[in-house]
Amino acid sequence: QVQLLQSGGGLVQAGGSLSLSCAASGLAFSKTVMAWFRQVPGKERQFLAITGTGRSINYTRSVKGRFTISRDNAKNTLYLHMNLLNPDDTALYYCAAGNEYTTQSGAFAYWGQGTQVTVSS
Repeated sequence: QVQLLQSGGGLVQAGGSLSLSCAASGLAFSKTVMAWFRQVPGKERQFLAITGTGRSINYTRSVKGRFTISRDNAKNTLYLHMNLLNPDDTALYYCAAGNEYTTQSGAFAYWGQGTQVTVSS
């Protein structure tokens, strides 16, 4: 059974930093495409960053330069380090696992439970 267990997040002031972790089990992590998404109420889930099985990494424009996605295949863990946070970054953050290198949320079969990130002004 595939499980993605998220940790981290919380409340931070604007300009601050937070880190998220996503511990995976039940899948061949090193061979799995991993990504981060976020969602606010009433809006669609938004792609943030993706890391493939090689060294490929991509970000959505709004977080590029501020967020860093990384993975530790030895620990089966995905990370998202977030800097220069602003109130617009407030959302529920999700990690996702799949086989396709894509920004489309529907292509990801497995999801973490979600972690709230709140940025105060």
